[in-house]
Amino acid sequence: MRAFVINEYGSPDVMRLEDIDRPAVKDDEVLVRVRAAGINPHDWRVLRSDPHLVRLYIKGLRKPPKDTVLGSDMAGVVEAVGRTVARFRPGDEVYAEVGFGGLGEYVSVPEAAVARKPAGLTFEQAAAVPMAAITALQSLRDVGHITQGQTVIINGASGGVGSFAVQIAKALGAAEVTGVCSTRNLDLVRSIGADHVIDYTQEDFTRGAGRYDIVVDTVGNHSLAEFRRVLNSQGTFVIVGGKGGRWIGPLAQVLKGRLMSRVVSPQRIVTTSGRPSGKDLEFLNGLIEAGKVTPVIDRAYALSEAPEAIRYLEQGHARGKVVVTVE
Repeated sequence: MRAFVINEYGSPDVMRLEDIDRPAVKDDEVLVRVRAAGINPHDWRVLRSDPHLVRLYIKGLRKPPKDTVLGSDMAGVVEAVGRTVARFRPGDEVYAEVGFGGLGEYVSVPEAAVARKPAGLTFEQAAAVPMAAITALQSLRDVGHITQGQTVIINGASGGVGSFAVQIAKALGAAEVTGVCSTRNLDLVRSIGADHVIDYTQEDFTRGAGRYDIVVDTVGNHSLAEFRRVLNSQGTFVIVGGKGGRWIGPLAQVLKGRLMSRVVSPQRIVTTSGRPSGKDLEFLNGLIEAGKVTPVIDRAYALSEAPEAIRYLEQGHARGKVVVTVE
């Protein structure tokens, strides 16, 4: 099968489109013929070894990656199923967060991470959903503990996770959702349901009068103290992403948050990175098919253009998601 592989860390220039073996299917796995792949910051961070800590996740601190296929989300058609798989059969249209393998013609995925593709979505639209939407859902529902009538602000509301977080917060009952984005994305964020939009190039929301029950940060462009300023006295600050040093990257903000959370009660500082979940995708299917959540796609690329897709996402200005058509 054809797949984009990396055998060294570096820029998208090190990616190579090669013929490799089709992945084997374990008893609890589903083999999928990939029709489209979703690109996420996870992909360029692995490619760049940014932060260096990702090397432990891939092959070890000193070892280069070996035939690693990027592409953290995918949508496609079931080709074969393992011996114990009960929910799927060949021909089913599915999607999943896979971590690796989306930028290849076939990928093998644990059954527990797979869900049926939402009715009405193209493969490209479906591939835009898993990692970003699951992260947004788990941030608001599982760690943010959102309840009916709360006020929520999303920092980075026009990005992949942020654009889903705006919509999911409204779907889960938030009374008011505020999105923070750049000037060119104001209309986009309004169109996906934000009640209020703040242009960060004109206004620093952490110095404004607004106070919120939940703050979701996907950017990491303010200190923890500044974020806490806009929290209600019993509010929750959810760290999803951010910046950091070359070695541990966004983990620095996460560690600071966990330490501070012990001394700022009753305010809560929590973190999430999203966990693959077929059950959560099925939950999202309900929101998507009810018209409450719609993936926002900035650009779509052909498989041969996958390095350019990652290069574009890495620039940090994508509106919603970037996808690659594999078929």
